[in-house]
Amino acid sequence: MSISEAAEDIAVRNKVVKVVLVGSPNVGKSAIFNYLTGSYVAVSNYPGTTVDISTGHFKYGLQRFEIIDTPGMYSLIPLTEEERVTRLLLTRQLSDVVVHVVDAKNLRRMLNMTIQLIDAGLPVILNLNIMDEAQNMGMLINIQLLEKMLGIPVIATSAVNKAGLEALRKAISQYKQLQPSIFKLNDELEQAITKISALLTCSYGMSKRITALLLLQGDPMVLNSVAQTEKAWLEIVAVIDCLALKNKNNLDALVAIEQQAIIDKIVDPVVRCASFERQPLKNMADWLGKITRQPLTGIPILCLVLYFGLYQFVGKFGAGYLVDYINDSVFVPIINPIVVMGANDYIPWEWLRSLLAGEYGIFTMGFRYATAIILPIVGTFFLVFALLEDTGYLPRLAMLVDSVFRYFGLNGRAVIPLTLGLGCGTMAVVVTRTLESKRERLLATFLLSLTIPCSAQLGVVLALLSHNTTIVTIWSAYMLLVFASVGWLSAQFIPGSRSAFYMEIPPLRLPLAGNVLKKAYARMAWYFMEILPVFIITSILLWAGDCSGILARMIRYVEPFMVFIGLPPAAAQAFLLGFFRRDYGAAGLYDLAVAGKLTDAQLLTAAVALTLFVPCVAQLAVMVKERGLVISLAMVVVIIMIAFGSAALIHNVLNLLAL
Repeated sequence: MSISEAAEDIAVRNKVVKVVLVGSPNVGKSAIFNYLTGSYVAVSNYPGTTVDISTGHFKYGLQRFEIIDTPGMYSLIPLTEEERVTRLLLTRQLSDVVVHVVDAKNLRRMLNMTIQLIDAGLPVILNLNIMDEAQNMGMLINIQLLEKMLGIPVIATSAVNKAGLEALRKAISQYKQLQPSIFKLNDELEQAITKISALLTCSYGMSKRITALLLLQGDPMVLNSVAQTEKAWLEIVAVIDCLALKNKNNLDALVAIEQQAIIDKIVDPVVRCASFERQPLKNMADWLGKITRQPLTGIPILCLVLYFGLYQFVGKFGAGYLVDYINDSVFVPIINPIVVMGANDYIPWEWLRSLLAGEYGIFTMGFRYATAIILPIVGTFFLVFALLEDTGYLPRLAMLVDSVFRYFGLNGRAVIPLTLGLGCGTMAVVVTRTLESKRERLLATFLLSLTIPCSAQLGVVLALLSHNTTIVTIWSAYMLLVFASVGWLSAQFIPGSRSAFYMEIPPLRLPLAGNVLKKAYARMAWYFMEILPVFIITSILLWAGDCSGILARMIRYVEPFMVFIGLPPAAAQAFLLGFFRRDYGAAGLYDLAVAGKLTDAQLLTAAVALTLFVPCVAQLAVMVKERGLVISLAMVVVIIMIAFGSAALIHNVLNLLAL
């Protein structure tokens, strides 16, 4: 080998091949991403946005590959912030391979985006995932014919069974871009595309053909870019207006009809349906999938999920048994005394001893709260959430609640961030970006901040109230009443209307234990790494406030509000802690209840007030970032009024009833 050839070989080996995974939600992109990258994954915000992008690496031979997992996207014309980020990533970053992951069962619907990617001039591999379900439905897909008709590699996989994933890895590593097929539309559209393409002088990260086509479809991102950069913009507008006039301003519909006709010509010879008797297990899964979406059967199923998943597993087992065991049998009698003894024996300075092991000590309060009280509750919730996610239940829940959420100005998609809010409100506010309109994101953020307790707070509240079924029922009913009434009123006052609801429904299947545990562990680790520093900083602030007397003064200012809602003055500290983190405040309430300082009536009042109380500092910071400072502060003022007003109402009603 010559020196130049050797140098070229070294350069090829050192080059990192960039691979982007794209596709609709619920088609298995994450499972494929996890298989390809293993545990070497980093999550970061896409530049200039708050949308998370996951990146990882794998090696094939001596070549290194960077894998980027993008947010779900239905087409190159984005509707949500997450779809916009995927579009930006595809057009602004040079990708060596773009893997379009589709649900093989819904090939006819999903090929539209495949053709868009091909038209954009991107180096595409089509990945037909969930092939096991397609085959169980009797679908026979001619992979070789589909490859020939599209002019790109096509790989069939079943990510949940890890079937075909090595073939996909090999196809990525050996990818060489060929000349893909060009899919012609009718003569009118093709003439307009040719005219517009000839007028375009700048590159927009895509081919001129797809840029012209997106202009005809009215894509706002392309329209804005072209209007600002092209000198022939008025001529381009004239071509678009002329065609629109001929077609009664229905260009988008015209393009959609033409594209669907092309897809039908591709799919008809490629897909055949066999007739055979399906396995009983698959018939059962289909039946369960249907009844979870129908109100008559779906609502009782949802009640069972909430009862066994949240109340029994998270509330009683996680917040009850696990918290009691770790806190009362490990930390209080063993670990805390050892820490206090070590601090007294080896640290000569009183201020440092109190900082580490005092009433507000970093270890005795901050680390104990995070590890013994919060982590078991969060861990059990994330196990339940991962289980529901992997069974395919959550999209069905979205369909079930869509007809109810319309009264709150939302659609079924909002159930995902609202359900996730039961795990972590901070994370859930970020996920509201998946909702289509600014109005829906605002409504969901307000409901999250007011009525949705995080898993740790919910677990502690359920553990405190679970000994009395009556007060659990009253608390639950009141939370639902506040959610419904505030949601309805907010939807009336905020102008606009809800967007149309659409969502891919994945197959209902038995989850794999390994996948569920891996997801739950990753989320627990993320959550713990986030809360531990906050708890430690909060302990330091409380310690400093205690030493300086500021904390005592703040507590005195809050005590009249406690008396107003019928709580002992000592509860003021729990509410102050709740501002730093809701779960921190709930843990403070737990300590008061264990000490016997709250009656059942006071527990109910405190639970209502603390559940509705202001979002924690971390969630508030994300709200400010997502919704803006003015709107966030306005929400906080309204939330405080509703929280204390509700608590006062509950207190007075209980007094009247002599409870």
